[in-house]
Amino acid sequence: MRKPYAFRRFLILVPALLFGALAAYGDTSMTKIKVLVTTQGGRPIDRAEVVVNFVQGRSVVKFGKAVRTSYDLRTNQDGEATIPSIPQGKIKVLVNAKGYQTYGKVLDINEEEKTIEVKLNTPQPQYSAH
Repeated sequence: MRKPYAFRRFLILVPALLFGALAAYGDTSMTKIKVLVTTQGGRPIDRAEVVVNFVQGRSVVKFGKAVRTSYDLRTNQDGEATIPSIPQGKIKVLVNAKGYQTYGKVLDINEEEKTIEVKLNTPQPQYSAH
């Protein structure tokens, strides 16, 4: 008669352990990022390359699946690039557009949605030392 009680405990204990393990792995907070790329005058820059990489933060596993941690996009006509989801934490943003200086910065993002405004400078004149 002890077998039914042991089996009942097993039926209660195993799902509780599985749920606890999934909760530990599924605790990755995600963020949606919109990068807005403009000139110093406020004009949007079309087709600028935007690279976003997750650098450091919380775990990057969600329910046992690997989470995408890098994106390489181009801005639209309004100068916007939208990253659907990336883990919260330190994120490196690189922006490169033809005719402008390259922008790069590591940001600490802890919000569910974030808009990053990037104003690109024109290249500085080059001088010869000869």
